Amino acid sequence: MNLKDIHNVYFIGIGGIGMSALARYFKFIDKNVAGYDKTKTPLIEELMELGIDIHFEDNTSLISEVYKNSEHTLVVYTPAVPRSHSELQYYVNAGFQVKKRSEVLGIITRDTFCFAVAGTHGKTTTSSILAHLLKETQTPLIAFLGGISEDFNSNFVLEGTEYSVVEADEYDRSFLQLSPDVACITSMDADHLDIYGSDEEIKKSFREFAQKIKPNGKLLVRNGLPIQGITYGLDDASDYCITNIVIEHGTYIFDLKTPEETLKNVRFSKPGKHNLLNGLAAFAMAAQAISQPRRLAEALASFKGVQRRFSYQIKEGDFVFIDDYAHHPTEIDAVHQAVSEMHPNKKVTVVFQPHLYSRTQDFIEGFAASLSKFDTVLLLDIYPAREEPIAGVTSTWLLEKIDNSNKKLIEKSDLLSAIISSKPDVLVTMGAGDIGLEVSKLKKELAYAS
Repeated sequence: MNLKDIHNVYFIGIGGIGMSALARYFKFIDKNVAGYDKTKTPLIEELMELGIDIHFEDNTSLISEVYKNSEHTLVVYTPAVPRSHSELQYYVNAGFQVKKRSEVLGIITRDTFCFAVAGTHGKTTTSSILAHLLKETQTPLIAFLGGISEDFNSNFVLEGTEYSVVEADEYDRSFLQLSPDVACITSMDADHLDIYGSDEEIKKSFREFAQKIKPNGKLLVRNGLPIQGITYGLDDASDYCITNIVIEHGTYIFDLKTPEETLKNVRFSKPGKHNLLNGLAAFAMAAQAISQPRRLAEALASFKGVQRRFSYQIKEGDFVFIDDYAHHPTEIDAVHQAVSEMHPNKKVTVVFQPHLYSRTQDFIEGFAASLSKFDTVLLLDIYPAREEPIAGVTSTWLLEKIDNSNKKLIEKSDLLSAIISSKPDVLVTMGAGDIGLEVSKLKKELAYAS
């Protein structure tokens, strides 16, 4: 497919974080862009403000005629859209060029120097840090991010087209569409078992991804993963290693060892050892192409963060409110570690919204163990996303398994009162569903209440 021959791009599921970044890209290169999604969100409203026509009913009659020209129209869809979707069926049956988001990303980045961040955790933060480091070194880049970068205030960055930064998503084996020059694997934990079936299958897929790297390309891997590459880690014998870590006023200060030198007194302010590893991975990736190690290290200090990735909403002397996208037991453990390190001996209330029936079922014991570590647990119903309910898989089931006497299943309408009743020093909201839409309301009401 030659993008020069494409005049119109139609998105089915345009409001997804990855899809919306692609929509922004095509709008910026002066293509006609439109799409469908089932609900209006702040992200979709931003797309509409750019002049992108979006409707919210699965109805082919609502598609403008300009997007019914099969010769010059590309249709992009997300795997979250069911195959029975009538608009998707229309385009497939009419012989249009219909491609998954991952295929289009592969086409766009094919002729760039591509950085691809893979892993079951840490992709969005690592790729956002990497995009920030590249921009700070005046590197011409385009970036498609899985979250809203606070440095760019967007999930899409266009500072040139020579280099690209993408998230290599393992869901539906999407990352096998990419051909990176420099890739990173942050983690290979079991996840998406509805797709893979077993832990071994997901690890096999990551090994296949590693084979997609271009000749003479580089693979960075977190030390300890069962795959060969340039390693990075904390206080170990990795090729890239962070040592001598201290914390001053919520900021990490450390030494960063590279294969060539040790950079002293590097600063990074995103809490949690997992975020230190994300920052190190981004640095190590950038260092494979950008010969400015000291400038890259300095740029780590100015990274602001990603929305919903350990994002401070309120940080007063006697009350802290943090929001995070964590939706897997490993990620919940990482948030707990960060909270305990940055706010020791504080009473912590967590509000958690499980994401997907299948993930809840697959990791029920892990979720229970991870959530039990918090002082108080407020549990919302499971967010179904693309799934139908699974018999017996409910938040009530999860609640029963949590080993904590201070636990409660609540409705969103009771969220504020339940939080106030728990009297936390630190409040953490977590989940990958629509809990994120509650954050701004809670922030306003809790700031007023305090």
